[in-house]
Amino acid sequence: MRLQDVHAVITGGGSGIGAAIARALAAEGARLTLIGRRRDALEATAASLPHAHVAPADVADRAAVEAAFDSARSAHGPISILVNNAGIAPSAPFARVTAEAWRGAMAINLDALFHCCQAALPDLLAAPAGRIVTVASTAGVKGYAYTAPYVASKHGAIGLMRALATEYAATPLTANAVCPGFTDTDIVGRAVANIQSKTGRSEAEALAELTRFNPQKRLIAPAEVAEAVLWLCLPASRSVTGQAVMVAGGEVM
Repeated sequence: MRLQDVHAVITGGGSGIGAAIARALAAEGARLTLIGRRRDALEATAASLPHAHVAPADVADRAAVEAAFDSARSAHGPISILVNNAGIAPSAPFARVTAEAWRGAMAINLDALFHCCQAALPDLLAAPAGRIVTVASTAGVKGYAYTAPYVASKHGAIGLMRALATEYAATPLTANAVCPGFTDTDIVGRAVANIQSKTGRSEAEALAELTRFNPQKRLIAPAEVAEAVLWLCLPASRSVTGQAVMVAGGEVM
């Protein structure tokens, strides 16, 4: 129980990678607060975990974030770990990206990090081993076609972690990003369906279009991402900060 009674807040904690992270941290004894827009998904995940509190909120809304973090503190006390996992992955040719779509991606994938990191910062700096881990993407270190807002926002997410790591290097707080390749989640499921609808390809062919980036020719499992996040959250990882940790099967960056 390497995180016994440590309070961890996880955004987007109701499904996919977020739920896998919640399970991994809970297995090490952490007390959890799960934040996200869908109360039903949060409660379904929390029901299978000990000491899990849910605080539904839109992480793009500053007031909602502050209320959710107040709720988290009321449930489990000061926050020692913040996992920024909530995100969206819109897809469209760049020429067709609307200002609204661009702004929406930035709001969830980047602005939310600003809100959550500031909301948790006083607690994190006071903690013996404060941790910020942001689930970014391989799209944060390279480009992919038809996903310009996503790629840009994930580059920003990694940049923010590097900035915080440098600014707080003299404190016990670390800030890192984990960068999965295409992962077996609902987001990728929707991407496969989108490829099918637009190209007429079969499900297997559409999936192969995504797994071709991974030399192992497979989707990453959410639990694999969760293990990398867990490692960065441990007290023993205090020398690892400002990093973008790839979980991508050897994909060339």
